[in-house]
Parts: sequence; structure tokens; C-alpha cells
Amino acid sequence: MEFAFVAGNLALDFVATVAARDTVAKEWLPTAADLADWLARSGAVSRPPQVSAEEFGRAIALRETIYPALRERVAGHPVDAAALAAINAAAAEPTPVPVLADGNLATHGSATAAMALVARAAQVALTDPRLRFCAGDDCTRPFIDASRGGTRRWCGMAGCGDRAKAAAYRRRSSANKGR
Repeated sequence: MEFAFVAGNLALDFVATVAARDTVAKEWLPTAADLADWLARSGAVSRPPQVSAEEFGRAIALRETIYPALRERVAGHPVDAAALAAINAAAAEPTPVPVLADGNLATHGSATAAMALVARAAQVALTDPRLRFCAGDDCTRPFIDASRGGTRRWCGMAGCGDRAKAAAYRRRSSANKGR
């Protein structure tokens, strides 16, 4: 499965594993094996960990706690205290351990340890004033706006940005034909 890592933050990419939440809600992590694959591809761990049904359930619950907290933060509302407690509890878990062997660095850890990194990234995102949500139609992806002017509107140019610019071009072209 292909995953996109464009948000500039591990937790933001994790909550984006449900795409178009307000419409079709496409789930990119339907199984524990998919979560294990995502954790490795994200760089949280070097190879996919074993993910128990309990760990999978906790990870999905954390994702569904982080997303509304991000929405509240961007809207300028206080984040729910229970959500903060859940994020803080997950972040308090031990994280994956870097291991150097034969000149190569690998990161080993359980799914719970990798999810601690996600929770810590959520803590950072929730305190970052550059936190935004994509302005693309049907896109519900959060991102950190690291642009120089702080005016980024889309999660990425490949995809949402390209579609928006193409639609604007088509509108201009059809308006010019009517003249």
C-alpha cells in the first residue's frame, strides 16, 4: 500500500490514514498488518513490528483522539482534557531504540513504542501555530505550514494543490471564452 508523508509531522501523517473524513472516509489502515507497514514506512521503526489486536485498537483509538484535537486547535477552541490525557499517556510510553550494527543504524521497537512517537509528534503539532488543514475539496489532511510567508493552503502540490490550480485555470479559461 502507498502512504503519503507530506504533513511535516508524524502524527499529522498518521491521522491522514483516513482520507476525506467528511465525505467518503477512505480507511488506509484496515488491518494490524497495514498499521505495521505504515509504522515502518513512516520511519518510526526500521521494520514492521508485530501488532497485536489490542495494540491495533489502541493505535486507531489514538488516531481518532488526535484528529478532533487538531480540529479544535486550528479552530481556536480549547482541546478536550480527556483527549489531551490520552495523548499524554500514549506519549509517556517508551519509544523505539536505535541500534547501531555493522555501520548501519536501525530503530527497533514494538507498535506501542512506535505509537509513543506518534503521540509525541501530536503534542508538538498541537502547540505549533503553523498547524493548518488542507483547503482542497474533500481533503481533511492536516499539515505544518513551513512556507516562508505562512500562506500554504494545500497539504501538497502533488494532488490537492494541482487539482485546485487546474480548476482555477479551467474557470479562467471558460470565463475568457465568454468574452
